[in-house]
Amino acid sequence: MITTQHIGGIELFSCRTRKKKPGPELLFVHGAFAGGWMWTETFMPFLADAGISSHALSLRGHGGSTGRDHIHGHSIADYVDDVRSIVDHLAGDPLLVGHSMGGFVVQKYLEHYQAPGVALLCSVPPQGLIAAQFHLLMQKPQLFLEINRIMSGEYTDTDTLRDALFAGEADEAMLATWLARMQPESQRALWDMSMFNLPNLFAMHQPPMLIVGAQHDVLVPAFLVQTTGHTYRQPAHILRDMGHAITHEKEWPQVAAMLCDWAREIKP
Repeated sequence: MITTQHIGGIELFSCRTRKKKPGPELLFVHGAFAGGWMWTETFMPFLADAGISSHALSLRGHGGSTGRDHIHGHSIADYVDDVRSIVDHLAGDPLLVGHSMGGFVVQKYLEHYQAPGVALLCSVPPQGLIAAQFHLLMQKPQLFLEINRIMSGEYTDTDTLRDALFAGEADEAMLATWLARMQPESQRALWDMSMFNLPNLFAMHQPPMLIVGAQHDVLVPAFLVQTTGHTYRQPAHILRDMGHAITHEKEWPQVAAMLCDWAREIKP
């Protein structure tokens, strides 16, 4: 069962396993335009059934967290502070799992704090967003323009959402729900990820990493996920026939199972 609480204004979803010998706990960090809700219907119940408790926060200005009225002033450093406040609240150090922008936040977190392990799912690479944005402009200029409309807080449609996030079949009702939950992202955070606050590789802690990308991801292409793997000297696992929203692609249990296997290998 998913429970919800607010810690210092930050929305926190939790799903605890009922297994007698639980594995390590995970903390999920969502991507841009989203919230902690993106983990609650798929990964979190799956992990609980597998014996792993998990939590998902909504970064300030997202979901049910405070700060939405001035979201464009929030920085990546602010988001790192949100993750730290939740880690401090939880008993023990959870494994950190970041998707897209959330993966970038996790990398910045490692500049200041240690973690027993981190998983980067379709994550913005340590080199930032510029290459991904240029690639999208060249490959799909119309989609690039539509995504920029979303960044400005303008309404889009489920067809655009499908093109941006999914490679396989996507249920229309699920797309409509996603569209209703999505929101503007902080312009300051987007600039931070582009060039102004990239990870300092020399300052980062280097815990065990799981790096995962998707073959048909148009937002963080597979070649950039491979770049992330090369940067951290880790293998990059590229999932076939999937797009950016690997938490809701038809084959999402494959990704959740990969997380379970990885989490069990991390020594406390």
